[in-house]
Formats: sequence, structure tokens, C-alpha cells
Amino acid sequence: MTSLAVEASKLVKRFEGQRAVDGIDLAVPEGAIYGVLGPNGAGKTTTLRTLLGIIEPDGGWRKVLGEDRPMRAAPRIGYLPEERGLYPSMQAKEAIAFLGALRGMTLADGRRRAGELLEEAGLGEAATKTIRQLSKGMAQTVQLLGTIVHRPKLLVLDEPFSGLDAINQQRLEGLIRAQVAEGSTVLFSTHVIAHAERLCERISVIAKGRVRFDGTVAEARGRLPSRVHLTTRAGDGPWRAALPADSIADGRNFDFALPEGGIEPVLEALIAGGAGIESLAIERPSLHDAFVDLVGEPVPQPEPGEVQP
Repeated sequence: MTSLAVEASKLVKRFEGQRAVDGIDLAVPEGAIYGVLGPNGAGKTTTLRTLLGIIEPDGGWRKVLGEDRPMRAAPRIGYLPEERGLYPSMQAKEAIAFLGALRGMTLADGRRRAGELLEEAGLGEAATKTIRQLSKGMAQTVQLLGTIVHRPKLLVLDEPFSGLDAINQQRLEGLIRAQVAEGSTVLFSTHVIAHAERLCERISVIAKGRVRFDGTVAEARGRLPSRVHLTTRAGDGPWRAALPADSIADGRNFDFALPEGGIEPVLEALIAGGAGIESLAIERPSLHDAFVDLVGEPVPQPEPGEVQP
């Protein structure tokens, strides 16, 4: 049985009588990249902060790295909050070392490790630059390096890709994968589904403080049938009776859910009826499609420059 890095049961947090977190269950396996997905205001940030012990729950329980009092595990955790914060006049290398010192490292060890991390991230030339001299993406990368400088066993990232261009986004994804390869567990929140589809093994979808889905990305996508996109040379004929009743027709183009019996019986009827198949494609549902089905509202569009899966 896989050990859990983070677990919670019936977690509740209220603000002014309203449940921001409403009975959430969560189980994050050790060594996984686990995504908490949801629209803005879904309760993702409050859930993460409650799990980490930054705020106390009003009900339920949670355990982090084996500790039922999460603050005891703090030295083994790296946390990147949604609100970024670095001292503008501090040099990048010093900022990383300072964040390491807050987790128990000596400044000497922190500076040595900071230099290594900056070189690995392709930012070696930025080591002596102040934070205010860096681009937004570079400063955000520096803060992430400060989050991992002490080699945490658990990395918790709240909307880590917010505002990053494609290059810095890919750099961040590489850093996340590298941490897992070294034995860390990653738990991150996002409202942009493409990130989770690229990175995550397991996800939870949260809406209005409740978990709507928990499982693998493949399981989420498997909730919906694949779609068939068909173009015929003939516009009409008896062969149309072979198409599912819910088919959407646009001239000679047809769109319908893949029948439970597969596409073969439909193909046989189309060929026998002389439909003339010009093109046929079967499209698996994306995580985006599954998210809309689960949450019942449109997914936020990716920010400019973001890479799509």
C-alpha cells in the first residue's frame, strides 16, 4: 500500500459563517505530483493553508508527512504561496539563502546550494542581481528555488504558474519534475487545467469548497465518451439512419459521441449505404472537458504565452 504524504478527512473551515472548505477528503501519495483544481474562489488556497497548519480547521483532521500537527513537519516542507514576496533590494543568491535559513539551514550552506540551483536553472548570471533588477518570471523562479533550497520532502505550490510566459513556465515544470525525481512529493493548486494535464498523476477537482472528483487524470477524462467527427462526400441518404440519434449535423459534417459498440458498425453502414467517407476522427475528451462537466462552468482561458498540451 502506498504511503501518503498528505491526508485529510472531512476538513472544514468557515469564514463569517460561510464554509470556504466544506468537508474535504484528500489523499496525496508519496512521490506523486498531485493537483488541486478548481475555479477562482473554489477554496483551493484555504484548503492548502489549512492542510499546512497556517490556519486551523473548524472540523475534520489532517496529517502531513505523518504529523497530525503540520507545523511540526514545517522544516521538511517547501511552501510557495499565491502572494509572492521577496525583498526587492536583496540579491537573488542571498534571497534563496535567506529562505533556506528560515528552514534551518546555515547561511553558508544556503549560499552554496543557491549557487547550484541558480546554475541548474540557467540563471547563474542573476546570482548577484537584486530582485528588483529581475524580470517577473526570473524573480518567481528565484522564489521557487528558495522554496526547494532545503530539499523538502513535500513541496506545496499555490498557483505557481500565474503570470509566467511560456519559457518560464516550462522551466518551472522542469524544476517540479526534478524535485519528484529526487524523492519529493508535489502538491499544487491551479485554475488553468492545462498545467494539471501535463504534470499530474492524480487530481482533486474542488468547487464551492467541496471535492467533486478525486482520481487519476485518465479516470477524469474517462467520465465522458469520445467524440466522433465525420465528413462524408454524400450529403444525405439512408445511411444517415446509422448515425446516433444525438448526432449534430452541419452540411456534410457530423459530430456524435462514440457509440458503446464502437465505430465499426457505423462504418459498415456508411460504406454499404454509399456515404463516401471523406474524413473520420475520434477525439478523446480532454481534462478541460471533464472539468467543465464536473464543475458546470467554463474553464478560465490560459494566460498569454502559456503552452497548451
